[in-house]
Amino acid sequence: MLGITDGVLTALALAAGAILRGTADGVGADLAMRVGVVSCVTAAFTLFVADYAERRSRLVRASRQLNLTEPGRLAATNLGRIVVRESATAAAVASVASFAGAALPLLLGAVLPTPPWVTIAIAIAVLGALGWCIGAMLSAGRTRWTVAMLLGGVVVAVIGAVLDIA
Repeated sequence: MLGITDGVLTALALAAGAILRGTADGVGADLAMRVGVVSCVTAAFTLFVADYAERRSRLVRASRQLNLTEPGRLAATNLGRIVVRESATAAAVASVASFAGAALPLLLGAVLPTPPWVTIAIAIAVLGALGWCIGAMLSAGRTRWTVAMLLGGVVVAVIGAVLDIA
């Protein structure tokens, strides 16, 4: 869910201006792929760093609890290599999901014969659907999660339109 959400938000932030401008170079496969690649790369890097730091800190904490002489002793073992592999796997999954979350709504908007703003509506609707799923998974208020994700999408789209990056 994180990767898809990140991708959709990245697409809204980077492409909302181009979408609303409605110029010939607005939404197309080229823009969708470029935004997807940016989202993929940033998600991979960010998630790897965060996940690895969390997993390694657990190993360091365990070393201290076991009263090992060096705090990073467990991280230097096979457990440390496993942590790197698991973090790399998590980053790869998140980056693919982020690429899909960024590129697919833009591609869909590019191929549908609709007004350009529909692309933004599709991306925001995807966020709403993700909010519904998150609410269900957490046994929390589905409506609250849906509304929160929808509002977040609208805010990011407005910011993206004002900044007009792409």
